[in-house]
Amino acid sequence: MARPAPSADTAQRILDVAERLVQTRGFNGFSYADIAETLRVTKASLHYHFPSKAVLGKQLIERYETTFLAALRAIEAGSTEPREQLKRYAKIYADVLRDGRMCLCGMLASDYATLPKPMKEEVKHFFDVNEQWLVAVLERGRKAGSLGFKGPALDLARVLVGSLEGAMMLARSYGDASRFDTAAERLIASL
Repeated sequence: MARPAPSADTAQRILDVAERLVQTRGFNGFSYADIAETLRVTKASLHYHFPSKAVLGKQLIERYETTFLAALRAIEAGSTEPREQLKRYAKIYADVLRDGRMCLCGMLASDYATLPKPMKEEVKHFFDVNEQWLVAVLERGRKAGSLGFKGPALDLARVLVGSLEGAMMLARSYGDASRFDTAAERLIASL
């Protein structure tokens, strides 16, 4: 007889399925029943680990941000050249898109009006962290003379995040990841 998976493993599997569902359908596009069916567990088991969908959503964002921050650290470890770091940053988005997904927080932003308040705060925090990282890269690039742009780095960081998120949506709509690649390449080349 098979042994049940440990509780922490079940929680991670729930988060894995929920993440894919949010990235493909949006937060309002799935229910606990969808997760339970996929994992072949009861809805009661889901509620044991995540008492509400809001709790599940908040933990999804926190986990996604942790993973994203690790990816940013890997970018910094792999290259010190700001333009290359920006290209690698855009590649994170491209890889998610090629996996048939969207940025988790981008999808949540599209559902923002209906999200519970703690999730709203986490979504904004995710984008704030992205902008802060980009500001540091942009300022280093401008100081070194490898990037040229006018105005505050924060304004440009916001343009970059918004443009990449939007490019993902349009590429998804057309089923054509090359649309994203072209937008990201031109955006970074313009600096």
